[in-house]
Order: sequence, then structure tokens, then C-alpha cells
Amino acid sequence: MSQEQKELFTGSLDIKKQRKILTVSELTQDIKIVLESAFEQLWVEGEVSNLRPSNSRHLYFTLKDQEATIPVAIFNYSDKGIKFNIENGLRIVCFGRIDVYPPHGCYKLVVEKVEPKGIGSLQLALEQLKLKLEKEGLFAPEHKRQLPYLPAKIGVVTSETGAAIKDILKVLERRFSDVCIVIRSALVQGEGAKEDIAQGIRELNVYNETLPKDERIDVMIVGRGGGSMEDLWAFNEEIVARAIYDSKIPVISAVGHERDWSIADLVADVRAPTPSVAAELVIPKKEDLKEKIGDLLGGLQGAFGDIALNFQEELNNLMRHLKMNTQHAIERSASELDTLRHKLALLNPAALIEQHKKKLLDLARQIFVRAEHFLRLRQALFSTATEKLSSLSPLNILGRGYSITFKLADGEIVKEASVLKAGDDIKTRLHRGEVISIVKEIKAS
Repeated sequence: MSQEQKELFTGSLDIKKQRKILTVSELTQDIKIVLESAFEQLWVEGEVSNLRPSNSRHLYFTLKDQEATIPVAIFNYSDKGIKFNIENGLRIVCFGRIDVYPPHGCYKLVVEKVEPKGIGSLQLALEQLKLKLEKEGLFAPEHKRQLPYLPAKIGVVTSETGAAIKDILKVLERRFSDVCIVIRSALVQGEGAKEDIAQGIRELNVYNETLPKDERIDVMIVGRGGGSMEDLWAFNEEIVARAIYDSKIPVISAVGHERDWSIADLVADVRAPTPSVAAELVIPKKEDLKEKIGDLLGGLQGAFGDIALNFQEELNNLMRHLKMNTQHAIERSASELDTLRHKLALLNPAALIEQHKKKLLDLARQIFVRAEHFLRLRQALFSTATEKLSSLSPLNILGRGYSITFKLADGEIVKEASVLKAGDDIKTRLHRGEVISIVKEIKAS
């Protein structure tokens, strides 16, 4: 700054001694030199107002307090690494410099760094994104899908060199070693991580569409091991949240440790506190499955046993009733015979003897015919009950080529094709052995 410029702003220039007239441009240029050199680096706190984004990637607004305002410009806003959104009414602390624009004779604060007042920038960015996505319904419970009970193929999006994939593979090998695992390695922190994670999720979905339905990925684990908030930040990015939301494959989010929550956790169908827990959630233990199948078979056998006992009890009751009725008929016939004999003994005319003898024989024949008819009727009922019991025997039914089909997910017996859908796992019990299969197509009858 020249001596004259210093005297101009300090008031020490003797106008009487020397009269120098400045042009507007000269004066503005002198002001520009003074202000820009005096306020080359500074921090300014205030409230955002009159926010004006531009299509040229610049951001303009006014920073104000109760008594003054100052124009602010953030050039190339997207390159400044500002995680949160600057909004009207937000109190911020800005770092920058004063810039004078001579054509308008005004000055503004050109900002290089911005921090929210009273809360960390990452935390603020997280809260802002949570609010935005929640309003759009990305966290809605009705969007959450149920995980398949016994997936045949599991997709994993994580770093192939990190601890998370080692934990996942170790747990899956221990619980169910027969399952197929498809790994899409991805960056999980640093530059490019959010794009790589989102792309990995999309790629597994595209790959899935190229496979037959019975060979597709049933569920996907997306995550990484623990770390700082900055390390886990890729899973708080909007691009990752939307990739999870758009995934046709159900997603388990497994990010960090149990205390860590991310945007990915809120969008995913299921949140696992750690990658190891995700592996435990995705598939049951083979030993537990065997035990459950054994329990179901035991229950089935017990149910069939109850049916057989009920039929046996009905048959016994029928036999008792038949015996009682037959005995009653015989006793009644014997009583009638005794009565006739008594009458014959009383009357005893020789002429009536033969007549009564014939009547007696006819009556005896009727008694035996009725008894025989009654016995045949009861035998027919007995045979029907026996055949019914035999036809309902589970072993006889299965032995004739029939089978019983269950939903593998809940053990429910399938009576109609309409209760199934393509991709369901089913178990079919035959006369000897069982068949586990996946539904490829439903044909309505």
C-alpha cells in the first residue's frame, strides 16, 4: 500500500497541503487492496439467509446477525467437501477472505470452509439425509421384506480383504457349509467407496436376472467391520441408500459394531449389528434344521397315531353295540318261545299241536333270519369302518403313489397350488423318503 493510500484511510492526508482527486475506479481499487490484504483469512459466524444456488455449481447467500449482513459466495460448492446441506436459518461458521468487486463497488465473503454451529458437520449431514429419506418413505416398514428361511445362494458386497468377509465366511461355514456364496468386492471407505458399494449392489441384481430362478441369489449382505464415523461414512451416503432401496434382492445391512447405526441400516430389509450376526441371521444351523424336521415328523406320526386310535375306539364301540343287540334279540326270541310253550301246554289239543308246531318253526326261522340279517348288517358296518380306517392310514395312502407336500418355511401342508408362488421352497413326503424342491411355476386349476 502506498503512503498516500495509508494516509487516505488513516485521515492523516493534509487536504490543504495536497489536493488529489481520485476517480471512482481508483478509489474502489484502493479499497479493494486495503480490504483484501487486511482480511485475507478470517472466520465469520452468522445465520444463513437469502440462499441462492446457481447452475454453475456456485452457492450464494447472506450471512447475518442481529445488526448486520454480508454477502457470501462459495465457488465450486460441490468440490469443497461439505457433507451437510446449507439451508436458510442454519447457523454456520465460515472460513474465507474478503473480496471486493469494483464494477459494483461492493464486497463479499468468499468462503472455502463451512462448519455448522454447535454440531459436527457429519452428524448434521446424517440428520439431514435421514429426514429427507424418511419423508420419501425409504425407511417405511411396509417396504421391508422377509428374509428367505433357507437361502441356497447368498450375495455379499464388502471388501474382499477386510475382516468382515472373513467373519461372514467363517460363520456360514460353521452353520451351513453347503450354501453358495457370491462375493462382489467393493471399497468400503475413502474416495470412491460410496459409488463402488452402490454399483456392487446394482451389479448383483443385474447378474441375478441372467440366472434361472432356481439358481438366483436369495439374499444379500452389505457391510463392513467397525471404525470411526468417517470410516463408516460411505454407508451414510444417499447413493448407497437408494441402491439398497431399489434392490430386488432382500438386503441385510451389517455395518460396524453393535453401537453403530447408518443410513444403510435404516433402508435395509434387516439390520445386523455386526457382519458375524448377519451371517447368523441369513441362514439357520444345519443341526437345528435336522432337529426341527425330526420334531415335525414326530408330530406327524403322533397325529396319525391319534387318528388310528380314534378309529379303533369307534370300531370297539360298534362291536360292543353289535354284541348287545344280538344278545338282546336272542333273549327276546327265547322269551317268546317260552311263552308259546306255556300256551301250548295249557291248551294241549291234539289238533292244534301240529299247527302250533308249524308256527313255532316259522317263528324260529324268522328269528334266525332276522338275527342273520342283523349280523350281516353289523358285519357290513364293521367292514366299512375297517376299510375307512385302512384308506386313511398315512402309509397306505403314500404307498399308493400319493405324497404330502409342506411349505419348507413354516411346515404348513399345501392343499392348493394358489398358496404357493414361484421360488418357494417345499418338502414332499413320499412312501419312502422325502424330496426338497423349489417351485418354478404355478398352474391354476
